[in-house]
Amino acid sequence: GLIFYDTKVTVMNRVLNATVQRTADHAAPEITLDPLEIVGGEIRSSENSYFCQAARQLGCVPSSQLCVKLASGGDPTYAFNIRFTGEEVHGTSGSFRHFLWQVCKELQSSSLSLLLLCPSSAVNKNKGKYILTPSPITYAEEQLFHFFGQLLGIAIRADVPLPLDLLPSFWKTLVGEPLDPDLDLQEADILTYNYVKKFENISDETELEALCAEIASQHLATESPDCPNKPCCKFTYLSLTGEEVELCPRGRHIPVGWENKDVYAAAIRSLRMRELQTPECMTAVRAGLGSIIPLQLLTTLTPLEMELRTCGLPYINLEFLKAHTMYQVGLMETDQHIEFFWSALEMFTQEELCKFIKFACNQERIPFTCPCKDGGPDTAHVPPYPMKIAPPDGAAGT
Repeated sequence: GLIFYDTKVTVMNRVLNATVQRTADHAAPEITLDPLEIVGGEIRSSENSYFCQAARQLGCVPSSQLCVKLASGGDPTYAFNIRFTGEEVHGTSGSFRHFLWQVCKELQSSSLSLLLLCPSSAVNKNKGKYILTPSPITYAEEQLFHFFGQLLGIAIRADVPLPLDLLPSFWKTLVGEPLDPDLDLQEADILTYNYVKKFENISDETELEALCAEIASQHLATESPDCPNKPCCKFTYLSLTGEEVELCPRGRHIPVGWENKDVYAAAIRSLRMRELQTPECMTAVRAGLGSIIPLQLLTTLTPLEMELRTCGLPYINLEFLKAHTMYQVGLMETDQHIEFFWSALEMFTQEELCKFIKFACNQERIPFTCPCKDGGPDTAHVPPYPMKIAPPDGAAGT
């Protein structure tokens, strides 16, 4: 927390350029994606998604081939080239950015099961935020998490912010910061947080009985074996993926009483914290990321800075965009139609601005820093800057 973000980014960029492994005399790996495989509204099978098509093909490419220098200037070098079956695309930049955008959409949909909508979004807290799906993983899923980690590293080297909405707990675990058992539980699953708090704050047995009765009315409790009409909870709880799990050996047979209610509350909290840390999945993600960028870099970044470096801001700053716009062939900023253009954009909502950016350069988020600023030694722009406005091609009409 003692170093400015800009300073960290400068050092990070220097290290990334010093750890390049694919030089100019090596051709970029190329993958072929078939857009027709994902046509038909909801993706029929996760195997057909761009994410899985790419993971299969890049699984055979040594990760050193994906470690390229930071993208800059008009014809940036990207980790790999993409060819879309049956589509003619000029240049490599647009199709690469479109691929990253499409993959983020797939990751945050029901077609892939790597990410899970955080339970708090059901009650309008952290709406639309995701966490890694916590469950024992197969070898195939481990490969997918590894590729997900590689994509984070690839996006950092390409300086293409990924439109991913992940909870802070993901970024904390990624950079190796411990989770806060209160704050992070509340962020991810406020219903469980409130449930645990109720048990922690009970002051007498009557309250406990009333709470168990309330839970029984929601089908979460069973009757006590000692008093058949008295409802009680057992040492079980629902996991984030919806399965009932025992909180201790033979938990299904242990009723929650006055003596062990705190143990019960602590067991639920620790179940959720384990699920939020997802050690198996996160190890695979970090291994993938570490094959593209040196993991030592993460030790200087806070979780929020890591998120900013990987996903940018979901907010489009028009002043920054204006400052990184070029007017071509006789056009000037003071031309009437240019002024109309900017005032029209000023009336756009953020959602509409994201759609405009996607239309203009095939990505929804744009970097909010650029090395060309302050007249520094590096005058090259980060793609897709600068935005270019040119006169129409044809002279017909007014």
